Amino acid sequence: MGNGVFAQDAFHLELRDDYSVPDEGSPFTSWLRGERVDYSYMEPWTQLIRRVTGEGKTVRRVRVVTEPHTPYIRWEHATTGLNEEAGEKIRWLPRHHLPEGVTFPVQGNDWWLYDNRLLAVGHFDSDGRVPGSEIVEDPDTVAECVRLRDLLWADAIPHPEYKP
Repeated sequence: MGNGVFAQDAFHLELRDDYSVPDEGSPFTSWLRGERVDYSYMEPWTQLIRRVTGEGKTVRRVRVVTEPHTPYIRWEHATTGLNEEAGEKIRWLPRHHLPEGVTFPVQGNDWWLYDNRLLAVGHFDSDGRVPGSEIVEDPDTVAECVRLRDLLWADAIPHPEYKP
């Protein structure tokens, strides 16, 4: 989410059950081992969120997740409070509660939607890394994502209420 990309609203749809990349020294690996986790790696993100939400912008996510959760999603749930404290609004939608007939545009990839007009689609490589984002401005695709965002946001469970 680059600075200046959006004027009012940024929305992220997350559809994967595992975003971990092979990294022995990662906070996720430490958490799995039951070790103390240093959350300073999140500070650049939380500072950005504090700044943009302080300007009156909104940053929202819906995480579509499989239950029971993968270890990665359990970790993500455990750290989401830090995102919310910074000003993000995050909701969870169990995959088996998806509205019937929902299909995901842009080949089922995750995406950011900015101001109902611009999509940044994340493509993952075989290691789970995102080599880059594809920018999509096609009005029909954007309109489909706006519709899907509104549908899923209404159905998803706010983080403080979601007890996995």
